[in-house]
Amino acid sequence: MRTRLTGALLAVLALTTAGCGGASHARTDAGGTGTHAGANRVEPLAGEPDPDLPVTVRSADGRKVTVGKADRVVPLSGSIAELVFTLGLGDRVVARDITATFAQAAKLPVVTRGHDVSAESVLSLKPDLVLAETTTGPAEAVEQIRAAGVPVLFVAPARGLHDVEPRIEAVAAALGVPAAGEALAERTQRRIAAVRKDVPREAEKPRVAFLYLRGSASVYLIGGKGSGATSLIEAAGGVDAGAESGLAKDFTALTSEALVKAAPDAILVMSKGLESVGGVDGLVKIPGVAETPAGADRRIVSIEDGALLSYGPRTDQVLKSVVAQLYEGDAA
Repeated sequence: MRTRLTGALLAVLALTTAGCGGASHARTDAGGTGTHAGANRVEPLAGEPDPDLPVTVRSADGRKVTVGKADRVVPLSGSIAELVFTLGLGDRVVARDITATFAQAAKLPVVTRGHDVSAESVLSLKPDLVLAETTTGPAEAVEQIRAAGVPVLFVAPARGLHDVEPRIEAVAAALGVPAAGEALAERTQRRIAAVRKDVPREAEKPRVAFLYLRGSASVYLIGGKGSGATSLIEAAGGVDAGAESGLAKDFTALTSEALVKAAPDAILVMSKGLESVGGVDGLVKIPGVAETPAGADRRIVSIEDGALLSYGPRTDQVLKSVVAQLYEGDAA
């Protein structure tokens, strides 16, 4: 999930993440959720790299961290777990965050839910290395892990496409496999570039609003500047309707007035969020949605929660799905 989501927002997201599938198409002629789960797997690099350890690296919180070995790794976010598995070191991962929803991690024990890290659960697995986002918490739990002598490396949160390469290389460096990091970064950037090359160039760019929905918790938000979606929307040839309409905060409570001002031609959502409001049929019943061009046309783009804003090795797949749903017609 998107690492910029903080505090209560991350907690709500974590509670509804488990069990979601791959990238999905939201449009439907029926009254269901409109999502069709695809293969939710990561694609590791060929071969298993041999970590060259120990290494001393700079953590995103400013500390220097020395990693002596990486036989038992605990990533405290789904996006970091994805990086470790894709680098070819998934067999060393001994636990997962609830947001690690891809198939290869499914059987690992859940020891944390974003901002609800259980230091006792992590330490019980005797990890050699803990990898975390700078948004991971609570801070007391992280300090308890560090106090036990376990190296904890923080990685800066993903805010856009420009963060893909630095995050890959930071995790690879901590694991002692910098060459694999370079190879994965190159593969990922090449694949993203290939998708961007085929993005339709419309005379008038579609306005896309990113809505964060959790119907069961009555959470309805519209993304603005800093939501993390802008980079993806622009890469797909669109305009971030929330940011362009003047929403300066990362997320703002969804209102009819905000929707009218944003005037989106399409709405981008996480698949679990769409399900939580009753699918496309339920989404257009939210006040103000039906009055937008997106609501009138039922032009909804739905992507699996754990992949949408992770900005990692599967970003090309996410972008490809966004482009396909945004431009291929099949209006519901």
